[in-house]
Amino acid sequence: MYYCYLTTPIGDLLLAGDAQHLHVISFPEGPKRRDPMPEWIYSESPFADARAQLLEYFCGTRQTFDLQLAPSGTEFQLAVLAELQAIPYGTTVSYADIACRIGRPTAVRAVGAANGRNPIPIVIPCHRVIGSDGKLTGFGGGLPVKEALLRLELEHSQLLPVTP
Repeated sequence: MYYCYLTTPIGDLLLAGDAQHLHVISFPEGPKRRDPMPEWIYSESPFADARAQLLEYFCGTRQTFDLQLAPSGTEFQLAVLAELQAIPYGTTVSYADIACRIGRPTAVRAVGAANGRNPIPIVIPCHRVIGSDGKLTGFGGGLPVKEALLRLELEHSQLLPVTP
């Protein structure tokens, strides 16, 4: 596995993956922060596309990503991650919305757990999921980072405003 760091407005993100696929994005702070494993090899070259696209995202010029991803998880978790990728830039949905969309309307808590386990945040936009009451809820990079990502998208979006 290769890794590198990318300096962004929300801090230095850890990117990790193999020569073809992005496996991990980790925030510099927050409950889901990760460090590289000792056997990982530092190299920026496998992440040229990911780095460029993430920088475009933070500049507000990219609303969707075109990267080869390799998220890990159970069948249920992967279904949640796939549905997260369908949430349009600049919008939010609730955990209950995601549960209904994957055909498991009573699995709201499980959707929240799968959302929280997202190994490739930002690219798989788990930050766009909020509570049914419209409030921001837990986020692996911390709530200030979630708020910053939503604010960035709102500022650059041609869509309706993000739900508060």
